[in-house]
Amino acid sequence: MSEIVDLQSNLDSISAVWYPKVISEANGQYIKLAKCKGVLEWHVHDDQDEVFLCLEGQLTLEMKDREVTLNSGQMFTMPRGVEHRPRASSLTSILLFEPVDTEHLGGLESARTVSIADQTSTD
Repeated sequence: MSEIVDLQSNLDSISAVWYPKVISEANGQYIKLAKCKGVLEWHVHDDQDEVFLCLEGQLTLEMKDREVTLNSGQMFTMPRGVEHRPRASSLTSILLFEPVDTEHLGGLESARTVSIADQTSTD
């Protein structure tokens, strides 16, 4: 049975930027919350699409040939295989929809890489 998920209380529990937190799962997809500020590394998810829903603030998704800027209430699907770099000039909150096997930063090793286990941790 599903439970109500309070987005605001989950956002309030997130202290680090670019550190997604799994808040639910549906049909083989993790639903994640994250806070963003600054610039994340260029990365690619070769086999998974990634859906970004901007909840608060403004998120820019840079791609090699263009960029897309999302305001609150706007969504964008990053197609698999497209190298991208998210950035936010001010604190921004997003909801992500990704297949459960999607590696943070597409498997790129970085000091900011977050394992799936850490994203699903309730600590």
